[in-house]
Amino acid sequence: MTKEFSWLEIAKRLEAIAQTGLTFTQNDYDRERYEEIREISHTIFHQHTETPVEKIYDLFAREKGYPTPKVDVRGVVMRDDKILLVREKLDNRWALPGGWADIGLTPFEVVAKEVREESGLEVKPVRLLAVLDKKLHNHPPSPLHVYKMFILCQENGGVLAAGMETIEAGFFSLDQLPSLSTERNTTSQLSMVYDLYKHPERMPVID
Repeated sequence: MTKEFSWLEIAKRLEAIAQTGLTFTQNDYDRERYEEIREISHTIFHQHTETPVEKIYDLFAREKGYPTPKVDVRGVVMRDDKILLVREKLDNRWALPGGWADIGLTPFEVVAKEVREESGLEVKPVRLLAVLDKKLHNHPPSPLHVYKMFILCQENGGVLAAGMETIEAGFFSLDQLPSLSTERNTTSQLSMVYDLYKHPERMPVID
């Protein structure tokens, strides 16, 4: 954890403590204290991410029960040593196809669905390449604690096409990457998954 984001990590811990306390406490006095801790954490989030306090509140208001990390699942599809990327509508930048894991689906089912919806390609997931803690990588600051799963997939049909959340899709070599959506993936992560794809004997990277 870098010093630049240390206050952000403190805010995440405060939010987690507040959510846990609000879930299990039966004491009105304690509930008031946990709500105060939550307000403090939201203020820190606002100061270090420039996200409006109202948006931060709405983000965490949906979270119930014991807090756990979110899971972001990304598909790695290769063609002629080029990697599949999709251009996101939200920021007009490029990323591996993927998104939040869905309740009721396995990671392989999630990634096949996301690749199909965002790129038009049918794929068969074949191998877990990596599970990364987002805070340990060079992403923009985020109020959520996220684990990122990268899954290698084989093409199995379909035609490249934009989806509901994407503008276009294409294959790119590592030395000619477009402008990346660093909220979703970084250049170093693409290099890492490419290297793991080229060396199937290596174990998945876990950090």
